[in-house]
Amino acid sequence: MARGKAPTFELQRTSIMTAAAQLFGDKGFHNASMAELAQACGVSKPLLYHYYRDKEHILFDIADSYIDRLLEIVAGVEARGLEPEEQLAALLADFMAEYAHSQSRHMVMVQDVKFLGPEQAERVRDKQRQVVAAFAAAVERVEPGLKRRNLDKPIAMVLFGMINWSFTWLRADGSLSYADMAPVVTRIFLRGVRGLAQDVGRRRAGSRAAAGETA
Repeated sequence: MARGKAPTFELQRTSIMTAAAQLFGDKGFHNASMAELAQACGVSKPLLYHYYRDKEHILFDIADSYIDRLLEIVAGVEARGLEPEEQLAALLADFMAEYAHSQSRHMVMVQDVKFLGPEQAERVRDKQRQVVAAFAAAVERVEPGLKRRNLDKPIAMVLFGMINWSFTWLRADGSLSYADMAPVVTRIFLRGVRGLAQDVGRRRAGSRAAAGETA
C-alpha cells in the first residue's frame, strides 16, 4: 500500500511558497536559484526537491494558491447580498486587506506568471479572468448598461489598475494604510476626485470621534 503524505507535508510546502515568493519578489524569478531557495527555506536542496520538482512548480503553486484566495474573497462578498455600491466597496476593501499582507505573492502574480509553461499559465489566467468577471459584474450592477456597451470589463481593468500596483508605493511604515486607501479608491472610482479632500476629512473626523467615544 502506498505511503500517505506526512501531516506536516502541506505545512512545509506553504512555508516553502512563502519564502520563495519573498525571494522571487526580491531577486526576480530567473535570478533565484534552487540553492538560494533551499537556504531561504532553511532546508537542504535535496529536501526541497522532495516537495517541489523545480522552480516553475513552486511558481505555479504560489500563483495558483493566491488567485484561489482572491476567488474565495469574491465568493465571500457575493454571499453577503449587499447593495451594488456596498458590494463594490466590500470587494475593494477585502482585496486591499489581502494585499496588505500578501505583497510578495501579489508581486509574483503580477510579474512572473509569464514564466510558467503554457498549460499552467492558462490555468492561472483562467482564474484571473474569473476575478475580473466578478468585478465587471459588480461594476455593471452599479452602472447598468456597461456590459451592453462592452465597457464592463475594461472599466473593471481600470479599477484593477488603481489597486494592483499599490505595493510599489504604499509602504507599511507610511502615513496611509491599505485600509485607509480602500474607501479612497472606492470614492474616486464611483464619484471622481472632486470633493475628495472634504470627504476624507469628514471620515477621519468621524473616526477620531468614534475612537474618543470608545476610549
